[in-house]
Amino acid sequence: MMMAAQQGKRNWFAVWVSVAVVVVLVAVTGLVIWMNALAGGEGEAPEAANINAETGAIAVGDGPDTVATYIDFMCPICNQFEQLYGPTIEELVDDGSITLDIHPISILDRASQGTEYSTRSANAMYCVAVADAEASMPFMQAMFENQPSEGTTGLTDDQILEIASAAGVTGIDACVTDQTYAKYVTARTQDTPIAPGNSGIGTPTVAINGEVISLTGDPEVDLVQAISG
Repeated sequence: MMMAAQQGKRNWFAVWVSVAVVVVLVAVTGLVIWMNALAGGEGEAPEAANINAETGAIAVGDGPDTVATYIDFMCPICNQFEQLYGPTIEELVDDGSITLDIHPISILDRASQGTEYSTRSANAMYCVAVADAEASMPFMQAMFENQPSEGTTGLTDDQILEIASAAGVTGIDACVTDQTYAKYVTARTQDTPIAPGNSGIGTPTVAINGEVISLTGDPEVDLVQAISG
């Protein structure tokens, strides 16, 4: 009975991901390109040893295999992904198996009543990562723990700064409120790879050693076995 329940959970997660991706994929690619053009270039790139300024990857850990995640902090399924896959990913980072490459992107600004929460929160993720590499994962986890609902104005800049402070990072007020890396976030968003079976960008998107994978809802199969096998 337990195996059947687990299988049902996996199927539910996969269906949820598929449905949500279909909702946003039709318009998002053109929208992102238009936003990038409107923003007027790629803007300032974050500079730190733990950030690949070319790809936008925020590296956590130093394992031989790479798991890249593309996330939007307003995306509820990204939060579900974090709750379901996050503990396994953290274990793989801690035991030296993988390097986690976090790509904070922005496809759901339309869902925050004009406050551009997706871009603001992704920008803040870079502000934190530049200030303190060790705070990157704790900040990401806390942002999902405090995730606002779609259709709200999202967290304020002050609330985001409070989360950063709880993760051990202060002194980034100007970076957050001025949206230092907002244009960079927009530029990197359009570089997000397309998941198998999809026709445009969606979140969460996950790649292992550069190959985008389909998510089943089973982190043991999708991550552990894929890496060890």
